[in-house]
Amino acid sequence: MEISDLSVTDLQARLRARELSPLDALDAIESRIAAVDPQVQAYLSRDLEAARSEAERADVTLPLGGVPIGIKDVINVTGQPCTAGSKMLESYRAPYDATVIAKLRAAGAIPFGRLNMDEFAMGSSTENSAFHPTRNPWDLTRIPGGSSGGSAAAVAAREAFAALGSDTGGSIRQPAALCGCVGLKPTYGRVSRYGLVAFASSLDQIGPLARTTRDCGLLLNAISGRDPMDSTSLDEPVGDCTALLGHDINGERRFRLGIPKEYFVDGMDPQVRAAVEAAIKHCESLGAELVEVSLPHTEFAVGVYYIIATAEASANLARFDGVRYGHRAEAPKDLLDHYKRTREEGFGGEVKRRIILGTYVLSSGYYDAYYLRAQKVRTLIRRDFTAAFEKVDALVCPTSPDLAFKLGERTDDPLRMYLADIFTIAANLAGICGVSVPCGFGSSETDGVRLPIGLQFLGKPFDEARLLQVAHAYEQSTGWHKASPPL
Repeated sequence: MEISDLSVTDLQARLRARELSPLDALDAIESRIAAVDPQVQAYLSRDLEAARSEAERADVTLPLGGVPIGIKDVINVTGQPCTAGSKMLESYRAPYDATVIAKLRAAGAIPFGRLNMDEFAMGSSTENSAFHPTRNPWDLTRIPGGSSGGSAAAVAAREAFAALGSDTGGSIRQPAALCGCVGLKPTYGRVSRYGLVAFASSLDQIGPLARTTRDCGLLLNAISGRDPMDSTSLDEPVGDCTALLGHDINGERRFRLGIPKEYFVDGMDPQVRAAVEAAIKHCESLGAELVEVSLPHTEFAVGVYYIIATAEASANLARFDGVRYGHRAEAPKDLLDHYKRTREEGFGGEVKRRIILGTYVLSSGYYDAYYLRAQKVRTLIRRDFTAAFEKVDALVCPTSPDLAFKLGERTDDPLRMYLADIFTIAANLAGICGVSVPCGFGSSETDGVRLPIGLQFLGKPFDEARLLQVAHAYEQSTGWHKASPPL
């Protein structure tokens, strides 16, 4: 087994046993990047010199000591680019560490490389990056998902042992599903957003992507906790999210796993449906009691999301005016021309579309009809989950309704693109936690290429340890997570 094939857990063990050094791990990842990233294009930039300096002084006795971690290019790391996949921030260099980066460093990890993404995290395919699209390691003609497509592709292609992404409407879980790795969206408020370039502040959450559920738990342990720099981070005990892994999911009583009937919709790829239904049956064989539940307001989730998220994006992206930082138009005629040309030149088409939509729903005469009504329906969606969790311990459903689609297939059809997140959006609206794990493969009708399928578990707020326990039980009783793309 190559060093780059190791999970974080296995790499830790070999580092602590002095069988490998942090420099060995870093060099192995760099060699793998040199070999495959010209095809995959997961990275936007890397600072190998800075990473080697950190590796030389890494303390391998720390929880993540000496482990290189890829970073989505929307999270600030001192001195490194933070473009958010946009021309607007192409020349920007971060003057400080995001809280999650400071916490990773405290745990001994080495933040390494800037991973590609949809511009300002707005997209489901990583085709909206201002620099280049990332490709799915399983089929280089297909998308890796988004917006954390670079993070998922890097982990799947063995170009990163693990990575951080951000999830606003499924942007960790959906690419994890399409690339065949594990992606965890923590409960809103579990992880500080300080240092994350904001898209939609009431929905954004940073989380890990990795090869296994245990690796995701290790990263979540490191980055979780109250942060005085983020007023929305909550003072909840962090605990050990890996503490229950390997324990029987049935403790004092049989584990109840809810199946939301609204998540098995017409139009889902039949291969995805078959794989997910088989996975659910497998969960039953592990001892889980299957319970059908209803989330009746799910049908409104996509519409609600694209009102609230775009409204918040319109407000958050108003700061990019060319005055304080970021792109600045040359030789403007006056102040209005400066604003208009700066934003015209700096933002891509999808970002402009969402700013326009968000500004519209917040405008006088439409605020009550759209934004306020969407917030009320969001409350109903949250109540649906609360009621469901009174009956069950976790929910199980598909992560994505489709296999990875071809590059360019949906770029001219934004509504169809938005439906790629139909099974992930509601969790962000409700603020609960969710994880996607590999559960099988489908095949392309045209060329027969194997493409990963993801199974999504959704958990109660701040119940990540229990959520990972059931996901780990499924993962370890199957071999799907061990598969690697034929690069």
